[in-house]
Amino acid sequence: MRLSGKAVLVTGAARGLGRATALACAAEGADLVLLDVAADVPGVPYPLGTPGQLAHTAERCRAAGAAVLAHAADVRSTADVQAAVDVALDRFGRLDVVVNNAGVAAPAGKPVHEIGEDEWSLMLDIDLTGAWRVIRAVGKHMAAARSGSIVNISSTAGLVGYRHFAGYVAAKHGVIGLTKAAALDLAPMKVRVNAVCPGSVRDDNEVEGRMLAEIARALDVPVSEHEQAFTTAQPMNALVEPADVAAAVVYLASDESRHVTGAVLAVDGGFSAR
Repeated sequence: MRLSGKAVLVTGAARGLGRATALACAAEGADLVLLDVAADVPGVPYPLGTPGQLAHTAERCRAAGAAVLAHAADVRSTADVQAAVDVALDRFGRLDVVVNNAGVAAPAGKPVHEIGEDEWSLMLDIDLTGAWRVIRAVGKHMAAARSGSIVNISSTAGLVGYRHFAGYVAAKHGVIGLTKAAALDLAPMKVRVNAVCPGSVRDDNEVEGRMLAEIARALDVPVSEHEQAFTTAQPMNALVEPADVAAAVVYLASDESRHVTGAVLAVDGGFSAR
């Protein structure tokens, strides 16, 4: 029960890595604040999490013994983010951990010179600026408490480049830069900020993940072949499981990592070591 007594906020919690992280935190004794846009976003060419999926994540966390607050919030909106943080603080009186997981993999699938300005702006607004908005909203509370852990979900795309994904790569590199700068800003107040960089994560039906399939679609890789195609690029010859990423988040959220800040932890089976 490494997170017993802690209140943990997870963005993008309706499905995928967000749900896996929420379930892992609940299993470790945390209470949960689950945020998700719970709606489709114009310009993102695939369905996002739904209210029903967010409610299902909440139900499963409650079944694990957690007190849960589920709230629809769009990380593109400063007002939404602040309102969600205010509701969370009113409910739990504190926020000990924040996991910035909300993100999209598309619009993508084209060379950098063909990306539209609206597509570029949308990607950075969700994947990078959204994380900053959440940090800004919770930072002053954690600083006042002189305690807290912020875990930003970046990607191997934050460590290396990928063809036809310039917006996503730029955003995820930005998340790592934000992590390191925020870690230095908040270190005097005993607030830690770290990043996790998942590699190719299997779309586990249990958490209703679909990110890998959407990346494959953007690259015109047939869905029936996409897992094999991504697996062949992995040094360990296996896809990363959502639970593997969630376990890394739990470590960084817990007091076991109390002297770890500004770190970037790759969970990618060795992909970025090449």
